[in-house]
Amino acid sequence: MTNWSSSPPRLSKSRYLAGLQCHKRLFFDVHSPELATKMDAQRRAILDMGTGIGELARGCFPDGKLVTADHRHSKDALEQTAAFLNDPTVPAIFEAAIQHEGTFIRVDVLERVEPESWRLIEVKASSRMKRVHLDDVAVQSYVLQGSGMAIVGSFLMHINRRYDYGGGELVLKELFSIEEVTEAVAERLSAVPQRLANLRGILSQAVPPVVEPDGHCHTPFECHYWDYCTKQKPDRWIYNLPGSHEFVRALMRENVETIDNIPSSTSLTILQQRMKNNVEWISPDLSQRLRSVQYPVHHLDFETTMPAIPRYEGTRPYQPLPVQWSNHIESADASLRHESYLCLEAKDPREELAVSVLESLGEEGSICVYSEYEKYVLKSLADAFPALRKDLLRLVDRLWDLLEVLQEHYYHPAFKGSFSMKSVLPALVPSLGYDDLEIREGASASVFYHRMVFVESDWVERQRIAHALHDYCARDTLGMVELRKALRVRADMFQEEAQQ
Repeated sequence: MTNWSSSPPRLSKSRYLAGLQCHKRLFFDVHSPELATKMDAQRRAILDMGTGIGELARGCFPDGKLVTADHRHSKDALEQTAAFLNDPTVPAIFEAAIQHEGTFIRVDVLERVEPESWRLIEVKASSRMKRVHLDDVAVQSYVLQGSGMAIVGSFLMHINRRYDYGGGELVLKELFSIEEVTEAVAERLSAVPQRLANLRGILSQAVPPVVEPDGHCHTPFECHYWDYCTKQKPDRWIYNLPGSHEFVRALMRENVETIDNIPSSTSLTILQQRMKNNVEWISPDLSQRLRSVQYPVHHLDFETTMPAIPRYEGTRPYQPLPVQWSNHIESADASLRHESYLCLEAKDPREELAVSVLESLGEEGSICVYSEYEKYVLKSLADAFPALRKDLLRLVDRLWDLLEVLQEHYYHPAFKGSFSMKSVLPALVPSLGYDDLEIREGASASVFYHRMVFVESDWVERQRIAHALHDYCARDTLGMVELRKALRVRADMFQEEAQQ
C-alpha cells in the first residue's frame, strides 16, 4: 500500500492530457514513472524538435520576455511571471507560469493586447490542428481565467507546410500559421473543472485504476507504459489481429481473448484467416513471380529525413528529403556486390544522390524494393531535377516490389500478421535480423542523420554515426537478397511436394 501525502500531487497541463488519454497512465506518471519504457533516441528527438520550434516561434513576438526558471523552480517561475505581467512595457511573455487551484501551467506565449488583457498562444510542431490541441489550450485558458487574467482570444500556432523556403533567413510569419480557436476552446471550458476533480481523485487512490490496453494507448500519443501493461497478455492476444480496431473490440466484448478463440462463424479477411490458421501458406504462383526478375537484380533502399524547419532552398517543412541509398546487386551467377551513398555534409544532397543512384542502377535489371516508398522518392527527384527526369522515371518502370509478392503469395506464422521487414526478415532469415544494429528502423535513422550533420561537432562521433547509418541501410537491401533466396527455396519445395 502506497502512502500519499495529505494533499494530492499538483496537476499540470501535461498530466491533464495524460489523464484524458488514460487514467492509469496519469497514475503511473505521478506515482510509478519507473515503469515506463526507457525513452529512445526517436522520442527524445521529437521532444527536442518541439522545444526548438517553440523557441523559434518567439521570434514572431519582438521584445517578448522569457521566464527562465525551469520546472524544478516553480516558485521562481511564478514570481518572474508576475513581474512581467505587472510591467506594461512587456509585449509578450514566453513560458509564463500560472497556478490556479492546484493546477500549474506553462504557457508558450502570452501576448499583451491591452494593459490588462492577453492572447493565449500555444505553439505546436505539427502542421495542423488536432483535437488534443484544443484540450491543451482549454486547460490553460481555465487556469489563466481562474487566476483572474482577462483572456480575449485563444490561438494555435503551428508549422505551415506550404512555406517555400527561399534560402537565407527564415520568414517566420510565413513559416508559422496562427489559427484562432477561441470558440472551440470555450465549448470545452465547462468540462475542465470536473475533469480536474476526477483526475485528482485518481491520484488520491492507493492503487492504479483498472484500464485494459486498447486503441487509446496509441492516440493521441504513444503510451510509454504499453510494454508494462501488456507483458502478461498471451502471445496470440486478440488485440494483435490485423484489421479495424472496432472489429477487434467487438470480439473483445464477446470475451474472445486470443486469435485461436475466434469463433469459426466469424467473417475474417484473408490475412486474418491466415493468422488464425497459424500455418505457413504458399501460393502456387510464388515460384513464377520470383523468377520474373531480370538480372542483374538491384536491391534498392532509400533513407530520408523530414526536417520540420526547412534548411535547403526550394524545400518545405516536413518535405521528405533522401539522404542515403543502398544497393545490393545480384548477378545471374549469384555473385553479389554492394554500392551505397550517404551525404555527410549539411547540404541539399538530392541532385548528387540522384546522379549517384542512376549510375549504380544503370540501365539493366530489375530493381527490387520493399514498398512503394522508393517509387515516391524517385518521382520526387524527377520533379525536382528536370534534366534527370527521363532517366529517373525509367528507373520507376524497372521497380519490382518484393513486399507485394509476399502479401499476395506467402504467409508465415512468425509474421504475426505483419509484413514489415522487421517482422519478415527474422522469420525467414533468422541469422539476419536487426537486433545487432545500433539503428533498427527508419525513424531512428532520420534522427541520427540530423544529429550527425547538424548537431555533432566531434568527427569521431560523426564517423561512428555514419557507420551505423551505412549498416542499417545495407541491412535492408541485403535482407531483400536473402528474402528472395529463402522464398525461392520454399517455392521449390512446394512445387516438388505438389508433383509427388
